[in-house]
Amino acid sequence: MSSGELYGSRDRLKNNYLYRYAGANLGLFGSSSDEFASFTYVDDSEGKPANGARHSYTVHFAKDQLPPADAFWSLTLYDAKTHQLVPNHKKRYLINSRMLPDLKRDADGGLTLALQHHEPPKAEQSNWLPAPPAPFYAVLRLYLPEPQVSSGQWKLPPLTPLK
Repeated sequence: MSSGELYGSRDRLKNNYLYRYAGANLGLFGSSSDEFASFTYVDDSEGKPANGARHSYTVHFAKDQLPPADAFWSLTLYDAKTHQLVPNHKKRYLINSRMLPDLKRDADGGLTLALQHHEPPKAEQSNWLPAPPAPFYAVLRLYLPEPQVSSGQWKLPPLTPLK
């Protein structure tokens, strides 16, 4: 269940009072699943907790498989211990769809983002999201997600550790 299922009108929630209570308890101004969807990267593709001290990671969106959002999307990285943004000299805390013109595309037209502690070479820095040398998690948020998100047709690409 996504948190978006906890918000909306009585008709939309079908008088599910438990969901209405949970939504009110979490925050009265939450967005419905028609307005917002989020996905959290806690573990990598091997089932191990994401940790910038152990690995560098990539998230690869194949050509024409960018997060389907009619408004915008963002990938934000957090320190797993403090749940705060990760301080870094670049002052970069997220990569989002508004940055697409400045991001480097793969040869096949896809997009690969690097989530890692060590600074990559200058030519690869546009796609870099600085991670701490410690456990972290990242949240992909989609604003006005397209129907293939709620139907499950669109699949979240894995957080892949580099060897």
